[in-house]
Amino acid sequence: VQLVESGGGLVQPGGPLRLSCAASGFAFSSYAMSWYRQAPGKERELVAAITRGGGSTNYADSVKGRFTISRDNAKTTLYLQMSSLRPEDTAVYFCARKAMGADWIRGAYDYRGQGTQVTVSS
Repeated sequence: VQLVESGGGLVQPGGPLRLSCAASGFAFSSYAMSWYRQAPGKERELVAAITRGGGSTNYADSVKGRFTISRDNAKTTLYLQMSSLRPEDTAVYFCARKAMGADWIRGAYDYRGQGTQVTVSS
């Protein structure tokens, strides 16, 4: 199983950024997926989750209306479109595969990527 994030970087407040997570080594369409983030000194936060087929999504209150999670099962890729970014969105973002049988929102993940740094600053 491999999950490789890309798309992070430095962005000004209010700007957009799109993260990608390329998945390989497993049947991507059979698993719910999520994006998490972790900032220095803070707890890991579940940012967004999506069901296997992409028909349902869920967001943390802190990003609702600004972030959009999506997936392309044909390309085995997970996305996180971020807009109206704020300095408090600064963190390492990583994608994760929900464990088979786990709740698609709150369930544990069994694999995660290395993460990509997002820094929101002027």
